[in-house]
Amino acid sequence: MPPSSRPNDTRGAVLQLVFAECLISSVGVFVHESHQDAFTAVFYRCLFGGLFLLGWGLAKGYLRGLWHERALLRGAVLSGVLLVLNWVALFAGMARSSIGVATLVYQCFPFVMLILATLVQGERTQPADLAWTVLGFVGVICTSDPVRLLRHTEQNYLIGVGLAFLAALFCGVSLLMSRQVGKGRPFALVMIQCWVGVAMLAGFSSSSVFHMGLHWAWLLGLGVIHSGIVYVLFYSTYPRLPVVTIAVVSFIYPLMALLLDYLLYGHRLALVQMAGVALIVLGTLGVNLKWRPGFAWRTT
Repeated sequence: MPPSSRPNDTRGAVLQLVFAECLISSVGVFVHESHQDAFTAVFYRCLFGGLFLLGWGLAKGYLRGLWHERALLRGAVLSGVLLVLNWVALFAGMARSSIGVATLVYQCFPFVMLILATLVQGERTQPADLAWTVLGFVGVICTSDPVRLLRHTEQNYLIGVGLAFLAALFCGVSLLMSRQVGKGRPFALVMIQCWVGVAMLAGFSSSSVFHMGLHWAWLLGLGVIHSGIVYVLFYSTYPRLPVVTIAVVSFIYPLMALLLDYLLYGHRLALVQMAGVALIVLGTLGVNLKWRPGFAWRTT
């Protein structure tokens, strides 16, 4: 490969990842505009996403020999159950609070992964990483707007925040399991997880969806875009980029979700929530980039 082609390849991967993050940031809009309950929305996300990934995987040869990998199949099913529960809780949380607030609270899932990896898997965690995690959790508390909760106890809003946090817990556990079983075949892992969702939620999907309407376009987009195209882009760019770049670009998701929530639905953040955004950004970057206190910030 010519030396000049590597910067071009990296630039292309960054642009693809930025595009993918912009796409995934609209997931709350698609759920809201479909006017379906969380179970129905997740069912069709899994169904249409699973069909897309199955077709893509067969065309690209990503699924060859899959049925002989028993450990992967078992891990995919178990982590898939948690992933689907995560989506249901997140969508239900968005409906009860707002797209922006639920997305911000949801951003604590990397800290959940870090804590679980330390407690359950015995991974060594540096004190600085724990400090960044605490900072991130403080940010999550701020983004839930504790001042609003203290002044006006809104049960529905509080439930929404709680569901978003529950979604982050499910997501953290699911990703931790997926990291162990799907290192070599992440694409196949996601496809199986989608079909696990179809099997889980087939009996919970509302029959009121069966009529002609624009909601089918939103549900189709929810599956094909957010569980199909986005994951294809993610897994094609991750191996080509350093973790520093991935960590920084990942913040496009919550920031774009906030912007869409404001532009489309008029939801704006209070000052304490803006401070929470800053703390989550600092905490996540500190953990992912291995920042350590010293005379200057540095990455290792």
